Amino acid sequence: MNLWVKILLGVAGLAGAIYLYYTEVKPVVIFGLRPEYAHAIPFQKVPEGLTSLKAESCGQCHREIYDEWKTSIHAQAYEDPFFQAYWKKDKNIWVCLNCHTPLENQQPTLVKDIPRGRVEKATQEPNPHFDADLRNESITCAACHVRDGVILGPFDDSAAPHPTKFDPSFRNAQFCSRCHNVVSGPAQFYNVGPCGTYAEYEGKYFMQERGFICQSCHMPEVDRPVAENGPIRRGRRHLWRGGHDPDMVKRAVAIQVKADPPAPKPGEQVTVTLSLMNAGAGHKIPTGDPDRHFTVEFTVQDSNRQVLAEKSHTMGRWIMWQPAIVELYDNRLLPLASRDYQFAYRMPEASKGLTLKTRVRYHILTDGQHEMLKTKYGLMADDPYAFTVYEREVPLNEMLAAALVDPLPEPPPMACASPTVSKG
Repeated sequence: MNLWVKILLGVAGLAGAIYLYYTEVKPVVIFGLRPEYAHAIPFQKVPEGLTSLKAESCGQCHREIYDEWKTSIHAQAYEDPFFQAYWKKDKNIWVCLNCHTPLENQQPTLVKDIPRGRVEKATQEPNPHFDADLRNESITCAACHVRDGVILGPFDDSAAPHPTKFDPSFRNAQFCSRCHNVVSGPAQFYNVGPCGTYAEYEGKYFMQERGFICQSCHMPEVDRPVAENGPIRRGRRHLWRGGHDPDMVKRAVAIQVKADPPAPKPGEQVTVTLSLMNAGAGHKIPTGDPDRHFTVEFTVQDSNRQVLAEKSHTMGRWIMWQPAIVELYDNRLLPLASRDYQFAYRMPEASKGLTLKTRVRYHILTDGQHEMLKTKYGLMADDPYAFTVYEREVPLNEMLAAALVDPLPEPPPMACASPTVSKG
């Protein structure tokens, strides 16, 4: 066999292998399928005593809960402009709806079969029960509370004008796992899936010693009537604040800044250390979407606000997306873990008027991705995709010690029950 024939056969074999990889091995979406979310929650009928499955119907009696739900990211999960842009990027693949509009009633098609777990090969047919208005309510009341014509809830003594049933799953963390425990698929090498917060719920301090569940922070307890004119009882707020909420992120971290020497003189090198602690989250920070990350920034400025030196550190996940998905690095913080970030600067002989700024920022996505979503996929959101968690500016001189005297605080019992604990 001459050389050219061997080369052609080799090229053909390589092309065939690449074709098979991208059509039969590498999935379209960046996660695998588990039975719990491979299909929508089956069609639900309107329970007797209600006018519809829409949240407004529930809100006629459960007004406070309804008003809280309306402010939540759950209520915006479908219409959220970031989701819509990312979903357009993913060619509006149906499987994303199983978390963002989880009821079969909310989806325009019914998935009948998923050959070999390949979402792009799924057979679908029009859904005769599709309700576009209900779809726009995203994770609506019925998505969690309605099954088989009955309202499910966390109480075993409910008295209501509709059928009710006690469901103990509302009182454990596993309730959240259907959508917050996305796993990896073929040719995907994550340590934890791309939205794997539930799998990261592993902090012994919070889960085992304190007995906290996801709801402890994301649905804090409150004493109030669950329904209008009902008895006061201990329930939970329906807020689900998390990574999109600056106050929630601030409560999860404790920050301390120190300098060595504490009173630097002209000509000396000063090393500034920022300690960042996951003091109030029962999972890693950041968590959820793998694009989320923190930056720790140091900046030295002169009296004219001119930047003389700066340094930035990043905390998050680094993932290679092509040709296979491989998690290259993960330096996120486990519960109660901390990390020191340092910045060294040699003081100039004329150091009058210098200031040191330290800042910690939380990013929903990178600048590059944000620009890509705007230019290619129609993102028009005004929502901040990055916000400041901590910022402090102090004089960089012999008074530095006085500006950095706060000790690192004790970890709070949980993020939702403590004030912002960041210190300078």
